Amino acid sequence: MTKPMRVLIANRGEIALRITRACGLMGLETIGVYSEADAGLAHLACVDAKVCIGPASAAQSYLDQERILRAARLCSADMVHPGYGFLSENAAFAEAVEQAGLIFIGPSAQVMRLMGDKISAKQEMVAAGVPCLPGSDGALPDNMQDTQRICDAIGYPLIVKASAGGGGRGMRIVETSKDVANAVSNARQESLLAFGKQDVYAERFLKSPRHIEIQIVADRHGNAVWLGGRDCSVQRRHQKLVEEAPPAGIPAQDLATLGAQCAKACQQIGYVGVGTFEFLYEDGQFCFIEMNTRLQVEHPVTEMTSGIDIVREQIAVALGHPLSFTQADIKCAGHAIECRINAENPDTFLPHPGKITQWWPAGGPGVRMDSHIYESYVVPPYYDSLIAKLIVHGNTREDAIERMRAALDETHIGGISTTIPLQQRVLQADAFLDGTVTVHSLDQGLMK
Repeated sequence: MTKPMRVLIANRGEIALRITRACGLMGLETIGVYSEADAGLAHLACVDAKVCIGPASAAQSYLDQERILRAARLCSADMVHPGYGFLSENAAFAEAVEQAGLIFIGPSAQVMRLMGDKISAKQEMVAAGVPCLPGSDGALPDNMQDTQRICDAIGYPLIVKASAGGGGRGMRIVETSKDVANAVSNARQESLLAFGKQDVYAERFLKSPRHIEIQIVADRHGNAVWLGGRDCSVQRRHQKLVEEAPPAGIPAQDLATLGAQCAKACQQIGYVGVGTFEFLYEDGQFCFIEMNTRLQVEHPVTEMTSGIDIVREQIAVALGHPLSFTQADIKCAGHAIECRINAENPDTFLPHPGKITQWWPAGGPGVRMDSHIYESYVVPPYYDSLIAKLIVHGNTREDAIERMRAALDETHIGGISTTIPLQQRVLQADAFLDGTVTVHSLDQGLMK
């Protein structure tokens, strides 16, 4: 009898539990790693082996590549799933996993580096015919006169971005020509401190865009498909709070054209695995901003509308299997909404770790709760504040909104503050109901 392959899950929380479940359905054994602060994580009761990899500090545990690889060797792992966050988009880690003779569940290190640099990623997308914002052709030059000339040609307002940036770091909005030098200097300095690189580029700034995503999956046999679009415009400080699929008010044919372009781009760069193309959308135009070369937090809304188990498919293509479906097989149906429930003050967004004294999750038809918490679980202060993802599905957007309102009302989490009150307000706001939310709406107080 063939011994089952073993997957080491290099992550924690709800995504570690989600991966554990997918592996179980595929007959794969699982190895859970955890920090000293995470000995009570829910998925550790379900895995076939578990290893403590260090103290609470992420730098000494979940971000320590050698500790994770040592655990993989100790437990005879065959594959490593990075989840999202932590080392999921670290090309050096993907390379180290492969050099250790293991399968990294994600794209190759080469492709990860290509798409992880926003300048090279944009150049690839232009070559593939994916729509992009007008901007500089590569990094802005050191000579400020040349930089000034480039920015003046783009037009104002524009935004300066770090090529290795993310989460709003290394970004500066430039309203007028006289602000260019100061903005570029500050963006470079911040980028150097945050990412160790000071390359920045400039592109046109959109004042009221929506955030639209295309989910793709591609195999090693040249097949690539897109699984639908998502709207992730409900954000605060560049962090998403509510996502939905499909995006409201965008013609299906426009999304189909964009999805086909993204699938073609994946084939062009040799992408293998699941990934997400992110766009800004304004005045009927899509503009590429970046590609996430990993599983997204918001993947469940696409699973609910497409009927595809994205995590299972991600593991299957990493094993070398061809996709189990074609583009023609994808028939997205209904509408799905996800609320990211964070252990945070809903008004100040300050983290609120602590002990869960009550856990009463919503349920019923069309309701899904992805969470690792339980009554008496202690939310640690060391990691991201995400504690649960509440997902609903309805026949129409209106059905899904009503179902999400009821599910939020039904969900009770005692002992800590959460973002549920804010999400309840968002689900009542006119801008959300009529589908006109932009990425700035929440920060501008338009949904409170």
